[in-house]
Amino acid sequence: MAHELSNQYHRTSPTFPIASWLRTYPDAAAAIACALLTLLGWAALQGNWVGLGVWILLAGYVIGGYESAREGLTTLWEERELDVDLLMIVAALGAAGLGLWQQDYHLLVDGSILILIFAFSGALETIATQRTASNIRALMQIAPDTARVLRDNREQMMSTSDLQVGDRILVKPGEFVPTDGLIASGSSTLNEAPITGESMPVEKTAGDEVFGGTVNGAGALTLEIHKSPESSLIRRVISLVEQAQTTEPPSQQFLERFERGYARAIVVTGILLGTLPPVLLGWNWETTIYRALVFLVVASPCALMAAIMPALLSAIANGARNGILFKDGTQLERMARVRAIAFDKTGTLTTGQVQVGAVIPAPGVPEDRVLQLAASLEVYSEHPIGEAIVNRAKMGGLDLIPGTDIQAKAGLGIVGNLEGKTVRVGKVAFACPEGVEIPAILRDREREFQAEGQSAIWVVSDDELLGIVTVADQIRTQAPALLDSLRQMGIESIVMLTGDHTATANSVADSLGIDRVFAELLPEDKVDAIADLQRTCGTVAMVGDGINDAPALARADVGIAMGGAGTDVALETADVVLMADRLEKLVQAVAIGRRSQRIIKQNIAFALASIAVLLCVNFIAGLTMPLGVLGHEGSTLLVTLNGLRMLRG
Repeated sequence: MAHELSNQYHRTSPTFPIASWLRTYPDAAAAIACALLTLLGWAALQGNWVGLGVWILLAGYVIGGYESAREGLTTLWEERELDVDLLMIVAALGAAGLGLWQQDYHLLVDGSILILIFAFSGALETIATQRTASNIRALMQIAPDTARVLRDNREQMMSTSDLQVGDRILVKPGEFVPTDGLIASGSSTLNEAPITGESMPVEKTAGDEVFGGTVNGAGALTLEIHKSPESSLIRRVISLVEQAQTTEPPSQQFLERFERGYARAIVVTGILLGTLPPVLLGWNWETTIYRALVFLVVASPCALMAAIMPALLSAIANGARNGILFKDGTQLERMARVRAIAFDKTGTLTTGQVQVGAVIPAPGVPEDRVLQLAASLEVYSEHPIGEAIVNRAKMGGLDLIPGTDIQAKAGLGIVGNLEGKTVRVGKVAFACPEGVEIPAILRDREREFQAEGQSAIWVVSDDELLGIVTVADQIRTQAPALLDSLRQMGIESIVMLTGDHTATANSVADSLGIDRVFAELLPEDKVDAIADLQRTCGTVAMVGDGINDAPALARADVGIAMGGAGTDVALETADVVLMADRLEKLVQAVAIGRRSQRIIKQNIAFALASIAVLLCVNFIAGLTMPLGVLGHEGSTLLVTLNGLRMLRG
């Protein structure tokens, strides 16, 4: 009975949002307590309760400054470095000590106000920056922790982490998919916006892969787990975003090195300012020490240190929310400097949905025989061209011949043994080695098709040319508008890299208005082309599919992979991954990079200007401690909030 009453009490007892908020933000709780104590201490001094007022103010010092003092002393002890927080505490304690020594309790109040404003500024910055963290947490929470596992014709709830390969799970309409899986039965539309940033649902049916964190539509789905939940797409994306948050770009590393030397210079200068003017200029000690303490406050580089990371972390969160995965802040900096972009052709500028155009047999060879042998080898290939040839053979009802000793040659073709003969399928240089006679009629037909933008795939059996299969790819409908947008953004050079024949590549380039084309390239040739662009253009981005373009993506200053939602290699190789297979996301990625750098430059300029102005005012007219702190902490807060603007859009 007592247990039931206890449960009832907990269910019906009121909750206090303010108390919960203060527990969530202990810095804010300390700042509020410091404010109350400062007000009470000041009131006590006004009422001539000096002793009580002093003790209340000192209590405010402890509560408001404890965390900053602890962090500053820890940094000093463990890293032998001066921390900006410690400088603030030293200035506040200096004001308190000077006030107690001179029995000028207004100085004690000034020091308390310094602690108060510093505490409130830190609390506000913490609350503001946690908006970025909340975006990341939202990404982490979209995949549910439990799943409906089907065992012995029954449903049972199980932790997602306990799922194993081969398990079958049920996803009901409207539910989040708990982890990656293949549809065993059912069909539905899935909202993949949490992963790709795309709002349009995607049709899925038996055999298709679905990703954890996506939202099921109106149909119930039975999924078979084909990979461990730890290696699911959403888990890898979360891991990469978390890594991006902890990786500091070169600019931030430079600022931190600068801060360490700058803090030492502030201390040395503060000591000189606090000791030399009475000796050299005849100033009184109280004014000199007070101005030196104000100098410690206004010269501290808090705003400068907050100029970069809030903006970069907000930009990374913004990109992740829109299906653009930046591996770290370094890539954001480089993206803003990109002046040339190299595009792979197949699957990037084109749809990658290749279709067979024609089958041209050599004299005396049946057309079906050419297609059958080509498809029998290409069934072992993952290339879109191979898939198109296999689909055409199946549509024609052709039986595929089992093969042995299959070897795929990247960028060239595929070779294997069919019915005791060595069959080669691919580019003419690969499929037709020296000694293979090529009829003039096939050469002529090849040139005709290439002029129309089609590629020729040659089929050879034991050095006997059987014929060619032509394939064509469709240019993405959004490609022309994308390239125009990039040119308007100031991208100086747009080039195309492809392993396709020169005539076919030129046909696509002419349609898109691309001025430079590198054709008939092997994967290693693309690397050389990227290096050449870097020498002539500076910072170069490479856009590819993340598989056969991996070497070029790695060589480019910024490697950008498309369609990362379906490509493991893209997540591992590229610096930036466009999770949706939509080319226009590239413009958004460039815009995010450039906007983040504009905001960072604004922050740095504002931070340096605010320090300069405060220093000038302090030396020319003299600043009170509260006004100095207000100017210093206000500039820091404004810089932080300006960086957090990247969360929008």
